[in-house]
Amino acid sequence: MSSAAEWINRLDLQAHPEGGYYRETYRCESRIPGITANNAFPAGRNLSTAIYFLLERGNFSAFHRIKSDELWHSYDGDGLDVYVIDVQGKYSCLQLGTGAGRLPQALVPAGCWFASEVAQGGDFSLVGCTVSPGFDFTDFVLADGVELSKMYPQHAQLIRRLTRT
Repeated sequence: MSSAAEWINRLDLQAHPEGGYYRETYRCESRIPGITANNAFPAGRNLSTAIYFLLERGNFSAFHRIKSDELWHSYDGDGLDVYVIDVQGKYSCLQLGTGAGRLPQALVPAGCWFASEVAQGGDFSLVGCTVSPGFDFTDFVLADGVELSKMYPQHAQLIRRLTRT
């Protein structure tokens, strides 16, 4: 296992708006045409994208959502807890990693709110995220903690802890 600083340097990771560090590693050249039903992807999207993503202890990936499925893959470091709230308000915690009780791969379905942090006692987690249809920042919505807490009051404590506004 390398350190977080070694991975950040080796992979040339940059600060991510939701927290942590990332670098896009793949963007499929093939595209889907615009889908206007429910204004899903009016300008079309690449079929798939992938990134490296690294979080360190004490930092978190703030609650956000995207319009696509996001498949997470564990690479190095400690476990990562990914907190998911679906559109009906059902909460789940995806325990990503290779340790006991964790899975090396997990899916966050399109449209869900989600946030993540390094598992308790861990130092850092290096993961990958594959998004399909491909990620586009126009689909990225960073949660307002007050508004999201109003939508899902049963999860208000977690939401307040893992939002920046």
